[in-house]
Amino acid sequence: MTDKAFFRALGAELYIIGIVLLISQVFERFLPEEDTIMIPIMMLSLLVLSVVVMGYLFFAKPIELYLEGKAADGVRFLIRTVAYFAVLTAAVVALALLWRYF
Repeated sequence: MTDKAFFRALGAELYIIGIVLLISQVFERFLPEEDTIMIPIMMLSLLVLSVVVMGYLFFAKPIELYLEGKAADGVRFLIRTVAYFAVLTAAVVALALLWRYF
């Protein structure tokens, strides 16, 4: 079960990286520079999509375990997933700092 927690955390990190790359590369080239009503609509839509994706990646399995009567396993799985995500996030921050200073 630990491996699944890692892959869910990795999926969350890759989702974030993918969205940032998409926004920085594609949206900047094709969106109009003036403010339009479409920008807030797109940003709120992206927020809702992100909440759904992260909710699934972090909470679907723990809730499933809880409903199966394995509440302690569900809590442990959630904690492991969050811990892996924290480590991956720290690694991304460290890489960003190294990239900037070297």
